[in-house]
Amino acid sequence: MAADLAALVRDIPDFPKPGIVFKDITPVLASREGLDAAVVGLADVARDLRVDVVIGAEARGFLLGPALARELGAGFVLARKPGKLPHETVRAEYVLEYGVDALELHSDAVTAGSRVLVHDDLLATGGTAKALCELVEQLDGVVVGFAFLIELAFLNGRERLDGYDVHALLRYDSE
Repeated sequence: MAADLAALVRDIPDFPKPGIVFKDITPVLASREGLDAAVVGLADVARDLRVDVVIGAEARGFLLGPALARELGAGFVLARKPGKLPHETVRAEYVLEYGVDALELHSDAVTAGSRVLVHDDLLATGGTAKALCELVEQLDGVVVGFAFLIELAFLNGRERLDGYDVHALLRYDSE
């Protein structure tokens, strides 16, 4: 990769609450080389998966997800917070490392048999990723893999995704 992605990720201690070290990817996005390295790196781990659709969660999954989908020649599907989508939806609830939330997907966003790559900027406890997987599977889509920019391995989120093809460009083994 042309850019050192790890050097571009900024740690923000005690955000959004005390004890959490937030991995800020805005410097990656602001860097032409960093953005390119992130999108191409994510696409490279998924090219052989023959993806029809990339799904990303509000809001940070929207940052790289559409560019990743374009790079893969796939469509992009939005998973949003409850009440934000105008059409009929399906819903999945999940537990974050610092709370509980839910995501919704248009009920026609994924067609039966579609090969779906689940994307988010960060894999922490795996709650959001598992919820995205549940949404896809409610619509009879096939989750062919997960692609994350960052994995916080010390939170064991990969365990919740056991049985799936999981990739992250950056891995942090401790806070």
